[in-house]
Amino acid sequence: MPLINKADLTTAGEALFKAAGASEHEAGTVTRHLVGANLVGHESHGVIQIPTYVERMAKGHIVPRAPMKVIRESATTAVIDGHWGFGYTTSEYAMEKTIDKALGSGGVAACTVLRQGHVGRVADYPMMAAKAGCIGLMTADSGRSPKAVAPFGGRVPRLGTNPICIAVPSNLSGTFVLDMATSAAAAGKLKVARAKGEPVPSGWLVDENGAPSTDPSAVARGGALLPLGGAEGFKGYGLAAMVEILSGILPGLGFGVDPDGFHNDGVFMAAFAVEAFLPLEQFKQQVTQFAEYLTATPPAQGFERVYYPGELEYMREQQRTGEGIPLDDGTWKALGQLADELGVAEVWPGS
Repeated sequence: MPLINKADLTTAGEALFKAAGASEHEAGTVTRHLVGANLVGHESHGVIQIPTYVERMAKGHIVPRAPMKVIRESATTAVIDGHWGFGYTTSEYAMEKTIDKALGSGGVAACTVLRQGHVGRVADYPMMAAKAGCIGLMTADSGRSPKAVAPFGGRVPRLGTNPICIAVPSNLSGTFVLDMATSAAAAGKLKVARAKGEPVPSGWLVDENGAPSTDPSAVARGGALLPLGGAEGFKGYGLAAMVEILSGILPGLGFGVDPDGFHNDGVFMAAFAVEAFLPLEQFKQQVTQFAEYLTATPPAQGFERVYYPGELEYMREQQRTGEGIPLDDGTWKALGQLADELGVAEVWPGS
């Protein structure tokens, strides 16, 4: 498993996207998000996605340089049509607009986005709000693209992994942030397991007959991921259904599966200006003290210590920034082959 320097992986990722037809801005933005996911240990949302995105570009399911258009707007809300552009660039634009509205006279603002590509690691966008002095919230679903998650008690996919994220300002080194799928695991983790040739944990999925399975290829053969919660999976199912309403129905995407097969991340995001409720510095200090209060909890058997939400990702980012980013052999090989196909083999690390 090679270790790759952050700068080298970024240069290579940008070259791959530009060779496939993305603009310089799009290539830089998408690669920054993907490498950032690898840095914090979320390989499922990292550079392993590059071949999938390039394939979608070739099919017209992601449209480089697509215009972003506000199709409905008020002082505190907006609906943005991404016209099938990259989800990363569209959702960054949407969160920036939402933050600006929240920090204006409204104090609270919300936005929905439709017709955009995959948005990647959802935490990236609420963390933008946290850096700006807002509490950021975002939910996302896969619109009407093919589904992977069965409702509680079912064996056929009807939902996306439907993540939800909340990030808050603090004086901590890392961001106090919750970022979670409402399924037992993100669909991208199956792709990582397949690339590594490894089984997935028991309780993640069922096969096409509804029987428990640890084969990461089971979903592709008609199986399904399960909702978060195991025996209490009705809780994850309920959360997923609400995310579907906020991120699919509210933006105007609807629900179900589009027969054209477009991957279409629907998004709901909101920003709450802390100063509208409490002085920002007072809030940040209390969140910091709250995190210290939590992490001072004596550990249970089998645990070294308690972490605040988001701390492990921050620690992993610091480590990998210095030591390099590990890539599994399957992903390394696939990206090297893609670099050859696109005529940019010289930028691929190790070439």
